[in-house]
Amino acid sequence: MKNHLKRIAAPKTWILDRQQNIFIVRPNAGAHSLDTGMSLGIILRDILHHASMMGEVRKILNNKEVLVDGKRRKDHRFMVGLFDVLSFPELKKQYRVVLDNQGRLILVEISAAESTLKPFKVIGKTMLSKGKIQLNLYDGKNIITDKKVKVGDSIVLELPQLAFKEVLPLDPGATVFLTKGKHGGDVGKLQEIKGKEALYLANGKEIETAKSYLFVVGKKDPIITLHNSTAHTKRN
Repeated sequence: MKNHLKRIAAPKTWILDRQQNIFIVRPNAGAHSLDTGMSLGIILRDILHHASMMGEVRKILNNKEVLVDGKRRKDHRFMVGLFDVLSFPELKKQYRVVLDNQGRLILVEISAAESTLKPFKVIGKTMLSKGKIQLNLYDGKNIITDKKVKVGDSIVLELPQLAFKEVLPLDPGATVFLTKGKHGGDVGKLQEIKGKEALYLANGKEIETAKSYLFVVGKKDPIITLHNSTAHTKRN
């Protein structure tokens, strides 16, 4: 059963009916951890409801274009994770994976223009020759740049070619998104960083959290859609 996962043992970030059947499709190992991503098949069947059975999902993926970050994917076990963009060219629909205010993975519908942009958190960097820097990004990607970027900052890349657009510094005043912890899914304004801890302002309250949980999504306002009324969660 290595290709399956017991529903009851699935990450709490997955919105599922845990009483329905015993097993669920386990995503292939990918750029995201199991609690920040799920299989493309689960998204198509259980969240977007494009199919009622996994066999139908496989037919859709084989016969129609389904893009993740601008690249066609045919494997129903492909891992789709936080801030990834899922596109259906034939339907002219685009979605981004985010966390709701309870820290659960959901999809929000976005515009075609927004679907070409994606923020990436910088988790490490290496100095190269001639002033070039290799940035290690949160989803396993690496890019080389000569821009001034700090670990903890976010960079905005254009999909699918990953062209460099801008830097979103982890500085006071930036809009941050909480990716983990009891406040996962929160959006707020960064107030202060104190060592490994940080303070951010949300709904008029100052909240303390781990600096590592912060993901910069805008210098002032978010550059991406984070929550809206058309969010897709689970089967009704």
